[in-house]
Amino acid sequence: MKALVYEGVEHLVYRDVPDAAPQPGEHLIRVEAVGICGSDMHAYLGHDARRPAPLILGHEAAGTVIGGPKDGTRVTINPLVTCGQCPACKAERENLCPDRQIISMHPREGAFAQYVSMPWDNLVEVPDHVPFAKAALAEPLAVSWHAARLALEALHPAMERRALVIGGGAIGLAAALALRAMDVVDVTVVEPNDLRRKFLQRLDCAKVAPEAQGDFPIVVDAVGFAATRAVASERARPGGVIAHVGLGEDTGGLDVRRMTLQEITFIGTYTYTAQDFRQTAQAIFDGALGALDWIEERDLADGARAFAQLRSGEVAVPKIVLSPWA
Repeated sequence: MKALVYEGVEHLVYRDVPDAAPQPGEHLIRVEAVGICGSDMHAYLGHDARRPAPLILGHEAAGTVIGGPKDGTRVTINPLVTCGQCPACKAERENLCPDRQIISMHPREGAFAQYVSMPWDNLVEVPDHVPFAKAALAEPLAVSWHAARLALEALHPAMERRALVIGGGAIGLAAALALRAMDVVDVTVVEPNDLRRKFLQRLDCAKVAPEAQGDFPIVVDAVGFAATRAVASERARPGGVIAHVGLGEDTGGLDVRRMTLQEITFIGTYTYTAQDFRQTAQAIFDGALGALDWIEERDLADGARAFAQLRSGEVAVPKIVLSPWA
C-alpha cells in the first residue's frame, strides 16, 4: 500500500510500505480521510521523542471497513487503544490507561496510509450524510470536547460561563465550538497569525482577537508554550479554571504564585474518554458543532508539501485533511 512516511526531521516521503495486517480481533479500514494534527507537526519537526523515524504518522481518520461481517461500514476511528481491564478503563477514564497505545506511535503505525487496522470498539459508525473529511474531525474535536467538559466540571457554579481560548488552530477552534455546544455563549479566541485570524473571523463562531485582554473564568490553552501559559495564568479570573491541552513545550510560563493566591485551578487534559469520543461524533452527525467548513482537502501524495506550508505559516485554514485515494 502507499503511505506518507516520516523519515527524519522535516522529511516525509510518499512511498510503498507493507500492507496493513489486522491483529486478532481487529478490522482492516480503508482510510478515506486523515487530518494533519499538531502532534504530527511536532514529530515532523523532531520534537516528539515518542515518534522516532521511520514511522507512519496520522491518527485523525475515517474510512470504510474492508472484509468480515462489517464489510462496507463507514466509520470514524478512535485512535486510542486501551486495555479495558485496568482501574482507569473500568472507571471510564480510558485515556489514563497505563497500557494505552495510539496509532501513529510505536508499536502502531498511523493513518497517513491507504489502510490501517483497528479493534471494533474503536470504531464509530458514520451516517451516509456525513462526508468522511468531516467524520475524520471527530478525533481533534473530541480532544477539545474533553478539555471543555473538564473545565466546566471544575468551574464554580457561581462563576460566569465565559471563556478565553488561546490559539486558533484546529484544537483551539474546536474548543470554542465545544464550549458553545455546552452553552458557553461568550467565547474569545486569541490568534496572533493575521492570515488565520482573518479566516476565523469569517467563520463567525466566536470573538477573535490578536491578543488577550481582560480576565476570564475559563481559559483554554490550546498551544502549550511558555508564552501562552503565561497569558493563561495572567488572564484567568480569581477562582477560575485553566484547561491546558496544548503540547508545545514542556516547561515555563505559569505564574504559580498568582494561581495559588487566587485559587486558580489548573487541569492538564489529554485526549478523551471513549464516551467523549462517541458524544463528539454524535455532535458532528447532528450538526451541533456547526458546518465544519473550515477544512482544506488535499491528496495524501501532496502531504509533504502540506506539512512544509503549515511549518512556514502559509495555511489559513485550521485543518488540512488528506485523502489517500484522490
